[in-house]
Amino acid sequence: MLRYYPSQSQVKAHDPSDYYLVVCIFYCLTCVLVSSANSLVNVEIIWAVFGWLSLVIMLRGETLLVRLQVLVAIMFATAGEYYASVYMGGYIYHHGGVPAYVPAGHGMVYLSAIALGRSALLQNNVRAVTVIVAVIGSIWSLWGLSASDQQTDVTGALLFCIFLLCVFYGRNPMVYLGAFFVTSYLEIVGTSTGVWYWVVIDPASGLPQGNPPSGVAAYYVMVDAVAIAIAPKLLKLIKQRPTRL
Repeated sequence: MLRYYPSQSQVKAHDPSDYYLVVCIFYCLTCVLVSSANSLVNVEIIWAVFGWLSLVIMLRGETLLVRLQVLVAIMFATAGEYYASVYMGGYIYHHGGVPAYVPAGHGMVYLSAIALGRSALLQNNVRAVTVIVAVIGSIWSLWGLSASDQQTDVTGALLFCIFLLCVFYGRNPMVYLGAFFVTSYLEIVGTSTGVWYWVVIDPASGLPQGNPPSGVAAYYVMVDAVAIAIAPKLLKLIKQRPTRL
């Protein structure tokens, strides 16, 4: 447990670019979700173009490895969107299907988790942050199980247990902790504005779930884990290619 946590013997210096990046992504996600709640489908195309352009600009200062991670995250998460939403019907977007801006949005979500995870704010206070996340998630899960007057959230409680296991025993706890904040915010804003909603019964497990599930960050952690695992292999393949003039 906690073997992959950063060492607390050295204090990491703050890099303002990490915080600028996170604030910019939160602002972009908020604007898209709030404005698209009552907009037409055609507006989603405009937001998609804006999202891709913004993501390209944000990635200019990142390493090739991070860029590949974002690419893998986009591909895996988009495929998951069509499977979980369109095919399984676990959650439904207000216009049906998957909005055009979603792929770029997933890239921003992953990049913000990376930026938060590597920031000095989380690196230097990782154990306190873990306690905060565990307390917030536990209260949310218990509320979903007992106090929610809309949907009993059994699925969310189970997902949060899985999320905690990933944080305590996973190889990339800092990314997962960062993902908790950005994905929880994303899901709360998205569902409260009506851009999407989670159905009462999870079609995969048959268990009741909240809107959104309290442990929804576990789904995003799966995306993060896949991106982190596959991207180094892609980077190795790229470096092995012979240089051509």
